[in-house]
Amino acid sequence: MAMDSYYSIAYLALFLPLVIVVYTLFPKKGRWAVLLGSSLIFFWCISGKLVIYLLASIVSIHYGGIWIALLGTHKDERIRLAAETQGGPTKKELRKIYQKKQMAVTAGIALFNVGLLLFLKYTPFFMGNINRLLAALKIPAALEIPAMAVPIGISFYALQAVSYIMDVYWGKIPAQGNICRLALYMCFFPRLIEGPICRFKEMDEQLFNGERIHFDNLVRGSQRIVFGMMKKLVVADRLNLFIKNVYENPGQYDGGVIAMGAVLYTCQLYMDFSGTMDIVLGTGEIFGIRLPENFRQPFFSKSISQFWQRWHITLGTWFKDYIFYPVSMLRPMKKLTSFGRKHVGNYYGPLLSGGCALFCVWLCNGLWHGSGWNYIFFGMYHFALIFGAQIFEPAAAKICKVLHIPRKSVAWGAVRIVRTAALVCVGEMFFRAHGLKAGLGMFVNMVTNFTFASVKDGSLFQIGMDKKDFLIVAVAVLIVFINSILKEKSIDPREWLGKRGLPVRWGLCYGLILFVIIFGAYGVGYVPLDPIYAGF
Repeated sequence: MAMDSYYSIAYLALFLPLVIVVYTLFPKKGRWAVLLGSSLIFFWCISGKLVIYLLASIVSIHYGGIWIALLGTHKDERIRLAAETQGGPTKKELRKIYQKKQMAVTAGIALFNVGLLLFLKYTPFFMGNINRLLAALKIPAALEIPAMAVPIGISFYALQAVSYIMDVYWGKIPAQGNICRLALYMCFFPRLIEGPICRFKEMDEQLFNGERIHFDNLVRGSQRIVFGMMKKLVVADRLNLFIKNVYENPGQYDGGVIAMGAVLYTCQLYMDFSGTMDIVLGTGEIFGIRLPENFRQPFFSKSISQFWQRWHITLGTWFKDYIFYPVSMLRPMKKLTSFGRKHVGNYYGPLLSGGCALFCVWLCNGLWHGSGWNYIFFGMYHFALIFGAQIFEPAAAKICKVLHIPRKSVAWGAVRIVRTAALVCVGEMFFRAHGLKAGLGMFVNMVTNFTFASVKDGSLFQIGMDKKDFLIVAVAVLIVFINSILKEKSIDPREWLGKRGLPVRWGLCYGLILFVIIFGAYGVGYVPLDPIYAGF
């Protein structure tokens, strides 16, 4: 009985309950050790000896942080001595000397962690492109592409390592002397596979408090876990066979089916990832640990920029804090902003440097998701949409004013929501396609050969889902949609449920459990979907 995901029987029926029992039996001061030990066991079960990469990352930021702190202490001591003696470097010179040393250590540790990620994840991609270039130049040589064993979750914990060492360098947090605290922060088992990407400052005390498991937390956490399982097992897994057929053989289908595949893949991706986040955050809630939310009703967004403020929130804030702002604050960017203000005005001037920083963010975002040109295109697609919207915003405001379109009206808001959702689906089509060329072919087919013939002749229901499957998915999506509407109106569905009478409360909970058991897509005839973001 393998434990390869949060949806496996081994995890839900054996590992998690056992951790809860052992955690409860331990005294408060030792509960952090239960979480750390169970996290390392969990990682070993899914990645085996590749745990060495996680341990290397932990050791690097532990000693790197201490090194940075010692340099800071040494700097203060040197400055104090310089004030008492004559001659030698000035305080300003000493600060620059030690700042450069701290910067070098920080850069070294950050590059080590990012370098591991790049080496393990992108070596085949880079070497494959070099081979194609050599072939195009008719050079009789080729690099042997190695098979890389990539530890699961490395894209997530590598970013956490960088955030920790950068925050220590910036003085946002003190260097942590206890390597166990860093280890637990890096590998806490609920968030190890797919995030969310946490900051040390927001997690440290929570992980080491050793709060006892309250009944309310157990109930609320379990409710969220079941809700996440519904998203994954009833929707994402049920859609998988249809999506696999469309994306593996796109030339066999008309544009209507391609469009349906794009919409359903976007739905699948959301249900898979947000469902996993429900399980992750629900598990954390059981232990009294509040992990950061990663989704906030993204399909109510009125622009692509707003969509990415609501989708994979912790990745977006990481890019903002550790790429966008640092790039924006570089001296050349400041000069570019000043130049822009003088020549193109106060609105467009800052967009020059902001656009450069935004380009870096979306190039990194595309590459972070995968090693392929379609992922780079995915990043550039969103960069173009967001930056283009910023450029044309003044013109759009004038057009709406001339046409008397009330931009704050409900109707206009609905149009913007539908438009944003359509643009997102197109982007996800390239994201899922087997390469950039395949994605472009699917897009052209969708635009030039769009028909509803597959619906009229019934062939749509022979691609991997019949009418009953579509109906079950529709019911589950409706449940998620109602839940999202309540959240959008600042109503917590679980709090609302907790205030209802016992028959209603338990009736709905057991109804959801039965819905998952009866209509979950597992067994003969279904192709289970590996957690999508675990592969990034």
